Amino acid sequence: MLDLLLKFLSNTGYVLADYRYVIMICIGLIFIYLAIAKKCEPLLLVPIGFGILLGNVPVFHGFGLGLYEDGSVLHLLYFGVTTGVYPSLVFLGLGAMTDFSSLLARPVLMLLGAAAQVGIFFTLLGAISFGFEPKEAASIAMIGGADGPTSIFLTARLAPHLLGSVAIAAYSYMALIPVIQPPIMKLLTTHNERLIRMEELREVSKTEKIIFPIAAFLLCCFLAPAALPLLGMLFFGNLLKECTVTERLANTARTAVIDFATILLGVIVGASTQADMFLTHQSIGIFVLGAIAFSIATASGVIFAKIMNLFLKEKINPLLGAAGVSAVPGSAREAHLMGLKEDNTNFLLMHAIACNSSGVIGSAISAGVLWSFFS
Repeated sequence: MLDLLLKFLSNTGYVLADYRYVIMICIGLIFIYLAIAKKCEPLLLVPIGFGILLGNVPVFHGFGLGLYEDGSVLHLLYFGVTTGVYPSLVFLGLGAMTDFSSLLARPVLMLLGAAAQVGIFFTLLGAISFGFEPKEAASIAMIGGADGPTSIFLTARLAPHLLGSVAIAAYSYMALIPVIQPPIMKLLTTHNERLIRMEELREVSKTEKIIFPIAAFLLCCFLAPAALPLLGMLFFGNLLKECTVTERLANTARTAVIDFATILLGVIVGASTQADMFLTHQSIGIFVLGAIAFSIATASGVIFAKIMNLFLKEKINPLLGAAGVSAVPGSAREAHLMGLKEDNTNFLLMHAIACNSSGVIGSAISAGVLWSFFS
């Protein structure tokens, strides 16, 4: 009887745990605290935080419980991450939620979404110089797009062993947008530049809104076919929204589908941070490079807006460049709020949304280009 008791105790998490699991559990609790107490991206951080707890309860190998054990429930759910199913479903819901009319009203703002992707390619070179393999460097560089699902999608294809680190870094920086972006925006712009008013956007016709997802899908996916799973679902979701005859499907995509995918994606990505797999020197390097990537992407958008103003008669508020990253709608909101701080009658939100939505498209194209290049 005593032997059975000792054997039972030896299989409990209390005995199997070491300091690494304690560290990861503390990180999970911090994520949950930030989400609930500070309201930092709760829809992302609550699932991820609890997923970190779920993945860091030490289990006896061979029981079929761990995420990395074949046949376990968590491993089966992980299949949706590694195959890109969950990111694609998120893009479907995102498309059904997105209004591209502000982008159609002033297409020149699309250039700011493209400019913000510069951070991805600068970080790619930096990661290679730090000693990461090219496929690993491409996965890390995608953090600069500030697009969690796209980062996960590309990493699952090129460097699945880095999936937990890249995903946590990408979502962490998305949640920290109010901390990271405002100092960069303020540093790179003058008071007078932040006061620039944007002209009221023209009204976009229903026909334009219906044609756009079809035309954009064909143009973008012919350019970067590897982005098909993401952009195909994004523009399909948008077509469901804009064509008005599939409102029931559009409503399901922007509610039940995206909520379902977000829950599973967040929990399983969190669970993939199993301490013995996650706490490595590589993870630290990924977080450092991710911060650099996100900062460069923000700065690139702002600087490019200032360059555009050298040639445009109708000036662009450079704050909009920061919204060129793909973090919807966080970066657009920060650009808008900073504009309001300078002038409480200067509303930049709709213009910022245009840059933000083009950033989503730009990051997906960048992922497709990197995947096709490094595969």
